Amino acid sequence: MDFPDAVNAHLATIGARDLDGYLATVHPDATLIMPNGTLLASRDALAGFHQDWFGDPDWSWELDLRRTVTAGGTGLAVFAADYHDLDGEGRPYQLSYLLTLVFVRDGDRWLLLHDQNTLR
Repeated sequence: MDFPDAVNAHLATIGARDLDGYLATVHPDATLIMPNGTLLASRDALAGFHQDWFGDPDWSWELDLRRTVTAGGTGLAVFAADYHDLDGEGRPYQLSYLLTLVFVRDGDRWLLLHDQNTLR
Protein backbone atom coordinates (compact mmCIF):
# COMPACT_ATOMS: atom_id res chain seq x y z
CA MET A 1 0.00 0.00 0.00
CA ASP A 2 1.37 3.43 -0.82
CA PHE A 3 1.51 6.22 1.75
CA PRO A 4 -1.56 8.25 0.64
CA ASP A 5 -3.67 5.09 0.61
CA ALA A 6 -2.44 4.21 4.10
CA VAL A 7 -3.39 7.65 5.43
CA ASN A 8 -6.82 7.41 3.82
CA ALA A 9 -7.36 3.93 5.24
CA HIS A 10 -6.33 5.14 8.71
CA LEU A 11 -8.73 8.09 8.54
CA ALA A 12 -11.51 5.85 7.24
CA THR A 13 -11.24 3.70 10.38
CA ILE A 14 -11.68 6.83 12.47
CA GLY A 15 -14.69 7.97 10.45
CA ALA A 16 -16.24 4.51 10.83
CA ARG A 17 -15.40 4.48 14.56
CA ASP A 18 -13.77 1.09 13.96
CA LEU A 19 -11.45 0.49 16.91
CA ASP A 20 -9.98 -2.79 15.67
CA GLY A 21 -9.39 -1.36 12.21
CA TYR A 22 -7.84 1.77 13.72
CA LEU A 23 -5.49 -0.21 15.97
CA ALA A 24 -4.32 -2.25 12.96
CA THR A 25 -2.92 1.01 11.55
CA VAL A 26 -1.10 2.07 14.76
CA HIS A 27 2.50 1.30 15.71
CA PRO A 28 2.95 -0.32 19.18
CA ASP A 29 5.07 2.67 20.32
CA ALA A 30 2.74 5.36 18.95
CA THR A 31 2.18 8.68 20.69
CA LEU A 32 -0.77 11.05 20.62
CA ILE A 33 -0.68 14.68 21.71
CA MET A 34 -4.15 16.13 22.29
CA PRO A 35 -5.08 19.79 21.64
CA ASN A 36 -4.84 20.46 25.40
CA GLY A 37 -1.29 19.06 25.54
CA THR A 38 -2.16 15.68 27.06
CA LEU A 39 0.34 13.04 25.94
CA LEU A 40 -0.65 9.41 25.42
CA ALA A 41 2.19 6.96 24.75
CA SER A 42 1.61 3.40 23.46
CA ARG A 43 -0.96 1.69 21.30
CA ASP A 44 -2.74 0.53 24.48
CA ALA A 45 -3.13 4.12 25.70
CA LEU A 46 -4.42 5.18 22.28
CA ALA A 47 -6.83 2.23 22.31
CA GLY A 48 -8.36 3.35 25.60
CA PHE A 49 -8.82 6.91 24.42
CA HIS A 50 -10.23 5.91 21.03
CA GLN A 51 -12.63 3.37 22.55
CA ASP A 52 -14.25 6.21 24.51
CA TRP A 53 -14.09 8.69 21.61
CA PHE A 54 -15.51 6.24 19.08
CA GLY A 55 -18.37 5.54 21.49
CA ASP A 56 -19.41 9.21 21.40
CA PRO A 57 -21.96 9.65 18.59
CA ASP A 58 -21.96 13.47 18.73
CA TRP A 59 -18.66 14.44 17.15
CA SER A 60 -17.83 15.09 13.55
CA TRP A 61 -14.92 16.66 11.73
CA GLU A 62 -13.87 18.03 8.39
CA LEU A 63 -10.28 17.58 7.27
CA ASP A 64 -8.44 19.58 4.62
CA LEU A 65 -5.09 18.12 3.52
CA ARG A 66 -2.38 20.80 3.72
CA ARG A 67 0.84 18.83 3.23
CA THR A 68 2.10 15.34 2.62
CA VAL A 69 5.67 14.16 2.23
CA THR A 70 7.64 10.95 2.47
CA ALA A 71 11.33 10.54 3.20
CA GLY A 72 12.65 7.01 3.21
CA GLY A 73 10.50 5.00 5.57
CA THR A 74 8.73 7.99 7.12
CA GLY A 75 5.57 9.70 5.90
CA LEU A 76 3.98 12.92 7.13
CA ALA A 77 0.48 14.25 6.51
CA VAL A 78 -0.81 17.56 7.87
CA PHE A 79 -4.51 18.44 7.84
CA ALA A 80 -6.49 21.49 8.89
CA ALA A 81 -9.24 20.07 11.09
CA ASP A 82 -12.59 21.56 12.07
CA TYR A 83 -14.01 19.48 14.91
CA HIS A 84 -17.60 19.69 16.19
CA ASP A 85 -18.91 18.06 19.36
CA LEU A 86 -21.15 18.53 22.39
CA ASP A 87 -19.78 19.22 25.84
CA GLY A 88 -20.86 17.29 28.95
CA GLU A 89 -23.98 19.45 29.26
CA GLY A 90 -25.01 19.04 25.63
CA ARG A 91 -23.79 22.43 24.41
CA PRO A 92 -22.12 22.45 20.99
CA TYR A 93 -18.51 23.51 20.62
CA GLN A 94 -15.95 23.61 17.83
CA LEU A 95 -12.17 23.29 17.68
CA SER A 96 -9.92 24.28 14.79
CA TYR A 97 -6.53 22.62 14.83
CA LEU A 98 -3.76 21.19 12.73
CA LEU A 99 -3.67 17.40 12.70
CA THR A 100 -0.20 16.02 12.05
CA LEU A 101 0.14 12.30 11.37
CA VAL A 102 3.56 10.66 11.14
CA PHE A 103 3.75 7.11 9.80
CA VAL A 104 6.65 4.68 9.55
CA ARG A 105 7.06 1.89 7.05
CA ASP A 106 6.76 -1.60 8.51
CA GLY A 107 7.36 -4.11 5.73
CA ASP A 108 4.69 -3.46 3.12
CA ARG A 109 2.47 -1.32 5.37
CA TRP A 110 2.55 2.10 6.99
CA LEU A 111 1.82 2.44 10.72
CA LEU A 112 0.95 5.58 12.67
CA LEU A 113 3.81 6.53 14.96
CA HIS A 114 2.79 10.03 16.03
CA ASP A 115 -0.50 11.95 16.04
CA GLN A 116 -0.39 15.59 17.11
CA ASN A 117 -3.29 18.02 17.38
CA THR A 118 -2.25 21.69 17.57
CA LEU A 119 -4.88 24.38 18.13
CA ARG A 120 -4.85 27.22 15.64
